[in-house]
Amino acid sequence: HPLIPFHYSTQFCSSLEAKIMVHVQLTAAKAALSPCARRWASSNRSRGLSLVGTHKHIGRRSFSAISLPSASAPTHRFPVSTNNDARANNLRWSNYQISAFSSDAATKDDGSNNDTAKDAPAEEPEVPKDEMEFQAETRQLLDIVTHSLYTDKEVFLRELVSNASDALEKLRHIQATGTLSGTSADDIPLEIRITTDEATNTLTIADTGIGMTKDEMVSNLGTIARSGSKAFVKAMQSKEQAESSDDIDPFGQGIIGKFGVGFYSGFMVANKVDVRTKSAGKISRDGDDIEPTDDDAIVWESEGTGKYSISALSSNIRQDRGTSVVLHLKPELDQYSNDSTIETILKKYSNFVGFPIYLNGKLVNTIDAIWLQEPKSVTEDKHSAFYKYISNGYDEPLDTIHFRVDAPLDIKALFYIPSFHSEKYGMGRMEPGVSLYSRKVLIEAKSPHILPEWCRFIKGVVDSEDLPLSISREKPQDTALVGKMRKALTRKILNTLSKMMKKDTTKYKEEFYKEYNFFLKEGVCQDHESQEPLSKLLYFETSKGMSGELTSLDEYISRCPPEQKDIYYLFAPSRELALQSPYMEGFSDSSREVIFIYTAIDDFVMANLKKFEGRNLISADKSEADFSKSDDDKDGKDEDKDADSSSTGNKLTSAEAKEFCKWFSNTLESKVSSCKTTNRLTSSPAVVTDSESGAMRRMMRIVETQDGGMGAMPLPKQTVEINPNHEIIVGIHRLKEADPVLAQVLAEQVLDNCLVAAGLLDDGRSMLPRLNDLMLCVVKSSVDKNEGSQLEEKKSAEEPKAELIMEDGEDNPNESKDYEGIQDAEVTKEDDAKDKK
Repeated sequence: HPLIPFHYSTQFCSSLEAKIMVHVQLTAAKAALSPCARRWASSNRSRGLSLVGTHKHIGRRSFSAISLPSASAPTHRFPVSTNNDARANNLRWSNYQISAFSSDAATKDDGSNNDTAKDAPAEEPEVPKDEMEFQAETRQLLDIVTHSLYTDKEVFLRELVSNASDALEKLRHIQATGTLSGTSADDIPLEIRITTDEATNTLTIADTGIGMTKDEMVSNLGTIARSGSKAFVKAMQSKEQAESSDDIDPFGQGIIGKFGVGFYSGFMVANKVDVRTKSAGKISRDGDDIEPTDDDAIVWESEGTGKYSISALSSNIRQDRGTSVVLHLKPELDQYSNDSTIETILKKYSNFVGFPIYLNGKLVNTIDAIWLQEPKSVTEDKHSAFYKYISNGYDEPLDTIHFRVDAPLDIKALFYIPSFHSEKYGMGRMEPGVSLYSRKVLIEAKSPHILPEWCRFIKGVVDSEDLPLSISREKPQDTALVGKMRKALTRKILNTLSKMMKKDTTKYKEEFYKEYNFFLKEGVCQDHESQEPLSKLLYFETSKGMSGELTSLDEYISRCPPEQKDIYYLFAPSRELALQSPYMEGFSDSSREVIFIYTAIDDFVMANLKKFEGRNLISADKSEADFSKSDDDKDGKDEDKDADSSSTGNKLTSAEAKEFCKWFSNTLESKVSSCKTTNRLTSSPAVVTDSESGAMRRMMRIVETQDGGMGAMPLPKQTVEINPNHEIIVGIHRLKEADPVLAQVLAEQVLDNCLVAAGLLDDGRSMLPRLNDLMLCVVKSSVDKNEGSQLEEKKSAEEPKAELIMEDGEDNPNESKDYEGIQDAEVTKEDDAKDKK
């Protein structure tokens, strides 16, 4: 019968009348019941009860249980054996496991008391299966491995050197553990020797390692994707675990190979590959020891076409213990027979292999992998030499970060902070400075996956033996695990910088922050996971500090008055312009500290950060800026002054201010969205608020221009706040009725002045015609005023002379006519001057 998979709880009574609650999980077990069990099942079938026995005993015997069709069904007890030994009876019944059949199966049963096999479910016959093996086209597979697996051809040297290192590591291990003894070549040093021959266009990589027998050659080289190193590690580790838990020589940590395809990378650059080898010993039949062997040297030859041959090595060719791989290079790749090219590749990929590498008799790997050493044991001189090697620099590192991490995987890292970076000299964006290693072999140079992009100024290495790699060993494979590693490394860097900031503030401010503040700000904008700790590392100038004096956001908050709930900042090209900005007038009156930012990246940082320690970051040009003035007192004083405003003319009344704002908005309807009064201004007539950032607007214009646009970004309508106490506003209010044209020109100039203060005026040349007209108006007014005063003086000087003439009584008609003409001319000039005025 098919069983219903569900959980069911029931009670039953054993022969000892003990009530037990049993949690039964139903399974699909099928078995024949014992006669006793079948009789019990038949007698209770009418009640809908079912019993199924298990056909196997796995581990401890499971206790019996009864499945009930419903929660209201009565509790039943197991049949009592005639044997008085209740314990034996329970043990016999404990061989069965109770499961529930479907309700349909219980009701359809005829209830007959029959102990034949029909009461038990019939076993289904096993369906025969044909097991097949995958087939592979060997030549095609070899072609894929050799031509499509690796990104760069130069990687072949890394793979072959890694194989040589593994052979040396195997021999070192069996010599250290005493597994192999009695060989005649124990005095041969463990080393790798590489020889180039430009005349024959060959490259030879030789090691003095464990070598291979003929069978091992067939198994390791004749089988693609079979790693001899991996199999050797597994065999040795199994042997060590079986013998003792104390490992005198931890094995496997120095073994590099694991995929069994690195050897075939040689066919990327060679038409033919010869492998000459002489084995130091072979594994015994029982697998416990490695037996020395005196077999002659043999050679494996292949052209990478799917076939190979193995034969005895000619007596003319010397081959001591170990293996020599001879690459007959392709004619078009003869650069790999040049020793300088090979040396460059060796220093790039295999410079930290644990065995000496000689190139044409010259030692190549002279620098130790100091990141694997204990951090306290590494001297400053070693750090200096290693830093100059990996950074190709000449300076000394500003700071060193050397540590190990156990989670999420075993990581050994060594980071350096250079004393300067090259981006500030216009040399372009730097590449990532940290490389990924695995067991001292380079996996990915300047890896972009290890650290976030803002950490590209850091130089160093990261080594992990546990990191999953792609089959080409050129990139890490587990993206999620790499992400966790990245978080752990970034956290360590941030902690180090925070410690420097607190313990050596002078060094942090004057050396690190002065050089690398741009990268921290970039991190705030891009790395949202690290945004909070990065924001604590930032410094800015403020309105209460001196020029050049930097303050952190934490220090700013510590100086805030209790009623201040926000952090204020102001963007300006320089400190002088920031202090002269009309937006600072209200903050100066209320003694509020304002952060000064001078670059577009600073403005972008504030826009992305938004909050710090629960406080909002608000630009000083926003209307919601709080100046903590007593509004009640201020309104009372304003109402007292309103009565005198109309008579004195020094301030607009509330009604006049409202009227002016309406006129201003209507006059400049295409540029102004709204106009209102404000109490934040003292010496400036007006400002625009709630506008877009001027720095961001300029940045967007640059981007649009680079993308081929014309850069003509329309300026949105502005919100204008006026100072009703300012003489310019009062004067324009008087002129809007007397001289509407002049009032409109002045209003336009006031708005442009506000845009200049906010950094929003795209091109100041747009104001030149208007400024010229205003200057002309001022000049004419001044000239006419001077001319009028001169005429008045001249007229007042000539009036006494006329009186004297009249007193003399001399009638001269001509003189009288001339005098009348002069008077008429002067009156005409005065009328013209009035018209001009």
